[in-house]
Amino acid sequence: MSERVNVEKKSPAEAGGNEPGGKVLEAKAVAALPALGPKEMLRWAWTQLTSMRTALFLLLLLAVAAVPGSLFPQRPANPAVVTQYIKDNPDYGKLLDSLQLYDVYSSAWFSAIYLLLFISLIGCVVPRAIAHYKAMRSQPPRTPKRLSRLPEYGTLVIPAAAGIPASDAIHGAAGLLRKRGYRVEVRDDDGARPSLGAERGFLKEVGNLVFHTSLIGVLVSVAIGGLFGYSGQRILVEGDTFVNTLVGYDQFNPGTNFQSSQLQPYSIQLDKFDITFDRESQGKFGQPIDFAAAVTTRENPDAPAKQETLKVNDPVTLGGTSIYLTGNGYAPVVTIRDGEGNIAMQGPVVAKLQGDNYYSSVVIKVPDAKPDQLGFAGFFLPTAFVTDEGVSFSGDPELFNPQLTLNSYFGDLGLDDGAPQNVFELDVEDLTPLNARNLDAGGITLAPGTSYTLPDGKGSISFDGVKRYIGVDIHHNPGQLYALIFALLAVAGLILSLYVNRRRAWVRTGTHEDGRTMVEYGLLARGEDHRLAAEAATLRKLFSTEWRLPGDAAAETSSVTTPAGPSGPEKDQ
Repeated sequence: MSERVNVEKKSPAEAGGNEPGGKVLEAKAVAALPALGPKEMLRWAWTQLTSMRTALFLLLLLAVAAVPGSLFPQRPANPAVVTQYIKDNPDYGKLLDSLQLYDVYSSAWFSAIYLLLFISLIGCVVPRAIAHYKAMRSQPPRTPKRLSRLPEYGTLVIPAAAGIPASDAIHGAAGLLRKRGYRVEVRDDDGARPSLGAERGFLKEVGNLVFHTSLIGVLVSVAIGGLFGYSGQRILVEGDTFVNTLVGYDQFNPGTNFQSSQLQPYSIQLDKFDITFDRESQGKFGQPIDFAAAVTTRENPDAPAKQETLKVNDPVTLGGTSIYLTGNGYAPVVTIRDGEGNIAMQGPVVAKLQGDNYYSSVVIKVPDAKPDQLGFAGFFLPTAFVTDEGVSFSGDPELFNPQLTLNSYFGDLGLDDGAPQNVFELDVEDLTPLNARNLDAGGITLAPGTSYTLPDGKGSISFDGVKRYIGVDIHHNPGQLYALIFALLAVAGLILSLYVNRRRAWVRTGTHEDGRTMVEYGLLARGEDHRLAAEAATLRKLFSTEWRLPGDAAAETSSVTTPAGPSGPEKDQ
């Protein structure tokens, strides 16, 4: 930035008189700095935003800004949990909501950081790409006057008997450099001292540009996935069919701009689920070692059925979504009749795994029972054993001795007020117990094919059999494939930028008075290049072989590595 210096000349009287020694006080120079206008301020702001330092800072800031998303419940994932969190923390819950900490990834401040990073990367890449394109089309820098000042320098002498003039030597050197990937320009208009300039390693900057461009691609792909993707979970019991509609999900997490019209109406039916347990190892006896779900899929209602196998880490792909096997368990099949003798519920009930050997908890809610709603809570044991103290436990994950142990209740289950409830939990605070271990009626213990009549004429429950179920995660991310491609490109670009070196080489030839051809060469690296000395030695060997120089003649003037002087290597001219 330039400075203007205004100097005011004043008379001795105006300057404050004379000093006692008779010297006149000199006028002081006042520096006037130019003021930055709106245009200059915008240019300065753009320069700061598009610097690589700012891009790295924004990338770090984006990672920090994502941390609250894992500390606080997020509204898109589970609105009910957020509502309950605000109720449980009334002092600061609403404050966090006003700061959008329950909607981190769609908040204004997170989006601002994301957009600034996107703009910063584009502002970094585009000017560098233009500059690199111009550099690739330009000729190598002209030959320095003193090659001996370059980091790697050497000379060769071609005997007069070889009959190789200076012009032929320079063209021979150009051919060798081209074979090594250099871009060469021969300058033979220098009379008796022709020379050449060569340059290679443009892929280094190409790798840098590919790396940064790929980062932009990853950001765009992640944004597309967040805007238009969705995920959900569903539990499938053997024989059940899932149709890809909103009502078909047990839990659904849409993207910011998700539309229900994006759901392709495919279907998947669980035909059979098989588990292989370890029956040979001592330490892991009874542990599951393989899972396989036989399913029937249809791409749409009119498409033919297709038999597929869903396994762990081997998803089934339908309608652009990936379906993963994430859990499994047992589902006891029960029939519950109410006090009026009508079937109030019939079918499988998902048992939630709680311990070893598929020890599972069971909750059954029967809101349609008359005259009172019924509730059951207890455990399912695939292979039941009873201790001397009368405590039941599961001794094996297979169905060798299935048992259903329940407590029963009646009263208002609280399902009619519209408040969401966890299907795996039963709130018994407002219910009246019918069966329990501490009551006279005792608990309910059922084996397959048995039934139990509830006290007080409240109805009955029968244990009809057992089915298996699986839990599946369904993910649709339209930007996932592109994110993978750009990530691989970023790695490839990074490898290029790290292992390719940008180098320049110059060769000058001349004819001595006695007929010998004198050759000198020098190399310069753009940046750090620890292999530059090896490159110089390789070129020297190639030149000696090209001109058939004997060992003593080639070494007549040894290769010299000259450190830069106080002023450094001579700059490209």
